[in-house]
Amino acid sequence: MLDRIRLLVVIPAHNEGESLGSVIAQVRTHVPSADILVIDDGSIDNTDTVAREAGALVISLPQNLGIGAATQTGYIFAHEMGYDVVARVDADGQHDPAEIPRLISALSEGGAHVVVGSRFVEGGEHATSFVRRLGIWVLATLISLITDHKVTDPTSGFQVIDRDALALCANHYAHDYPEPESRVLLHRAGFKVKEIPVSIGRRLGGRSSIGALDSTYYMVRVTIALLVDLLRAAPQGRKRHGEG
Repeated sequence: MLDRIRLLVVIPAHNEGESLGSVIAQVRTHVPSADILVIDDGSIDNTDTVAREAGALVISLPQNLGIGAATQTGYIFAHEMGYDVVARVDADGQHDPAEIPRLISALSEGGAHVVVGSRFVEGGEHATSFVRRLGIWVLATLISLITDHKVTDPTSGFQVIDRDALALCANHYAHDYPEPESRVLLHRAGFKVKEIPVSIGRRLGGRSSIGALDSTYYMVRVTIALLVDLLRAAPQGRKRHGEG
């Protein structure tokens, strides 16, 4: 199946030179037919050099714009170049590229437009702090209520999207809190989102942009952003249907 679709793997990266080479190599091993695009988000290390030497396409942003803007840059590129499916993988090595074919299979078999790899749906696996897990649960509960669809991992960036969802994300994508806000965005535009279990590993290098002490503050800010999003007009998307 993978050989019959134009697949782009987007890897947003900010100062991830330590782990990026290994991530690109694993993507090539597990989805050899895919093109790989690294969005160098204003890194000050050797992220750009590592990506180019590994043979990836590279777009270098002039300064650090954040994960949302970096990801949307990849979506804009994919949309303009006519890719059928886009997989987003983090550059720190926590996402296992071996799972990408499973995500794509779920995309085609389940009638979904977006498939998210969840750490917390049954069968998923990831060790995290109590405070962070609590914050994720609160956000998951809120988004589940908003979308009338069970959400378990609203902050997961490990996902694949089809051509229709790509068109929406290329034009409308949150820059501040992209993962949780995109779940509401996609729902309001009438797209079907599905979660499947994945295992998330440890970082191969660098450090998380969200420390344990920031988790509660992050949760509060995201909650406010989601409520503000609901006050805005829904984006134009597919004819409305239920998510499953």
